[in-house]
Amino acid sequence: MTLALLAIISGFALLVWSAERFISGSASTASYFGISPLLIGMVIVGFGTSAPEMLVSAQAALDGNPDLALGNALGSNIVNTGLVLGITALVSPIIVHSKIVRKEIPLLIAIVLLFGFFILDGQLTRIESAGLLFGFALLIGWAIYTAKRQSKDHLGVEVEQQISINELSLKWSIFWLVVGLLLMIVSSKILVWGAVGIAEIMGVSNLVIGLTVVALGTSLPELAASVVAARKGQHDIAIGNVVGSNMFNILAVAGIAGFISPMTDINPDVILRDLPVVLLMTVGLLFMAWGYRRNGVSRQGAISRIDALVLLIAFVAYNALLLSMIS
Repeated sequence: MTLALLAIISGFALLVWSAERFISGSASTASYFGISPLLIGMVIVGFGTSAPEMLVSAQAALDGNPDLALGNALGSNIVNTGLVLGITALVSPIIVHSKIVRKEIPLLIAIVLLFGFFILDGQLTRIESAGLLFGFALLIGWAIYTAKRQSKDHLGVEVEQQISINELSLKWSIFWLVVGLLLMIVSSKILVWGAVGIAEIMGVSNLVIGLTVVALGTSLPELAASVVAARKGQHDIAIGNVVGSNMFNILAVAGIAGFISPMTDINPDVILRDLPVVLLMTVGLLFMAWGYRRNGVSRQGAISRIDALVLLIAFVAYNALLLSMIS
């Protein structure tokens, strides 16, 4: 038990630190090669903050634990929307300026619905997983096209400010890109080993461990990045990190895990409990971030402190439900 706990704690700590180094190195390297700030924000930073989930779920699938991989993918979306955005907006209410971010949220809802359609029969086959990965490739293509076509979006301006503050030399950028990735691979193996050990000792399913402990740990890079961005007034980065990561979680994280180890007997709780929570939280985020015009009065898309409390309450209620089912 002690060794498994140490593995989880050390795995989390190394994962968070290496993810931050990987994001800094990859974003800075991309800027040296002339990649636009908007594209860095939409693809590279989003990919970097989702890299822990991808590596942990891939490792879990390779180890024959698809429930842990699936729980990590869905649980990370719940943590990102409920906890990360909730805490971030409490620290500094998030005003959504970016048209791209507002377009991404309806796309995220469509992705969640597609995933739900795939697993409705209790399975995620290798062909369906390949479909998710193809959707991920299309998402990257759309991001590249959008970044080239709409280079003046507010998200790109914020990313450019962020890169100019944290810019490294090219040599150190590449160094941290490579070292960060290698350390994330090592830390993911340590984390998965510890999480499976704790699940076996406590008699808890790998799905629940993935939805809670592992999801929380792999979402720490999003929490750190979003809180720091919000405190600097970079609101579109704060919410863009989360929305982009959530899309990557469904398409790439679940897709990679299902392609490595097809899921033939998905726990019914995923369909009846976990996926609806992901969908409801995402729809709620759409109403908060989109804004509206009523009776001649416009409301800027924003996540206020009241909205933040709603998200946090939903997150706590969901986890309380999980704990009640364990006991």
